[in-house]
Amino acid sequence: MSVDAIPRAVTRPIAATHCALLVIGIAAAALLRAVTGGADAAASKPAALVFAAALFVLVRTAGWRADKWRAVDVAVGIGGAALLLGAWLANGGHLWLLAPQHAADLAVWSLVVTAVAVTEEFALRGALFAALVRWNGVSTAVAVTSVVFALIHVPLYGWQAVPLDCAVGVLLGGLRVLTGGVAAPALAHALTDLVAGWVG
Repeated sequence: MSVDAIPRAVTRPIAATHCALLVIGIAAAALLRAVTGGADAAASKPAALVFAAALFVLVRTAGWRADKWRAVDVAVGIGGAALLLGAWLANGGHLWLLAPQHAADLAVWSLVVTAVAVTEEFALRGALFAALVRWNGVSTAVAVTSVVFALIHVPLYGWQAVPLDCAVGVLLGGLRVLTGGVAAPALAHALTDLVAGWVG
């Protein structure tokens, strides 16, 4: 019997269970980051690396694999980053170069930020998004991944950041829908975090 021949009444609960397990795994990774980082979890590089590693293991365990990056994904990702950075500037973000005393730490910080952004996208707009589409369609996938994205950032930035993080999640989800893959949202997320950190 082919997978297509299995009744939806059977596959839908299985897909819902897969989604729930992924959400639990993502939440556990975020909790691990908060516990590892303590009071300064948002600035803790070791906690960020633990979080990224946990997400990577989750994604691999779930069996999700990233598609190859295409030129259009890169272009859309850069455009998405430009939109996010424009919104950041419009909402009080500042542009000034980091002071020279931060330059030595900048390379390590950049690698950590990139690892976190990319693994978040692999987990959210990759594995979880694909599972949610199988369970209940694209709209549900965009909505749920956006809410999960916002909630995993609460221990770092507080509840006041939830509306903004939800909006960012919707934009990243839109990039996922537009391109059909995770490369564009991963690039947009990483570039936004990097540029905001480099110049903010």
